[in-house]
Amino acid sequence: MSEHDLRCGKMVNFVVCDDNAEILSQINSIIDEEMIKNKMKYQCHLFDDYDNKFMKLMRSKLPFRIYILDIETPTSSGIDIARVIRKIDVESVIIFLTSHDELGYTVLKNEFLFLSFINKYDDYPKHLSKAIEKALDVLGKKQVIRFDDRGAVYTIPINDILYITRDSIERKVVITTDYSQFSVNKTLMDMSEMLGDVFIQSHRSCIINSTRVSIVNLPKKKIIFDTGVEIDWLSPKYKKEVSQL
Repeated sequence: MSEHDLRCGKMVNFVVCDDNAEILSQINSIIDEEMIKNKMKYQCHLFDDYDNKFMKLMRSKLPFRIYILDIETPTSSGIDIARVIRKIDVESVIIFLTSHDELGYTVLKNEFLFLSFINKYDDYPKHLSKAIEKALDVLGKKQVIRFDDRGAVYTIPINDILYITRDSIERKVVITTDYSQFSVNKTLMDMSEMLGDVFIQSHRSCIINSTRVSIVNLPKKKIIFDTGVEIDWLSPKYKKEVSQL
């Protein structure tokens, strides 16, 4: 789906599950505020558990979805549900809500392309509003890369990628995005071919998104992205091209 599709009346579907009725109502209100502000058509599908109705909707042909998932409900785990979602749907956006920060590592370890991991006790309305804005941006991206890695299908908007590094020990590459990192069995050359000229070499083990670079500090050999993220993957061989950004 392109940004043009979103702005021209395509319906965005929010699929929300939380076993706390008060939080479920608050999430609905936050969605209303964000979508009215964005002047876009939307529909909320609210569930208090991962029951048969939820599973039926999840397996339906409903387009343009943003999932907001409670990690723990009485009968199931949002992590397990996300795993099922990703087997049949690689394009929808997933946002996790939790009361347990310690589950963050479990979510990261699964690498199923989620947008945000939000703690319900850490000003979650503010963080959820920002996550919804980002989710709409992700859904509206025109350019994505999609590839298979040992049975897992990845779909990542190109502009969300900051840089990609090579892990020479595990013989993988690590894709660093605005919201997560993905370790996949590809080479830097594989990724460069998929991504095109926007990504340039800054080090023999690193390629960077040239459109996301804000500052190049040559004396300190640092590259600073528009999010404030800094890396020191800058070698003399590539500094001339990088310094022109």
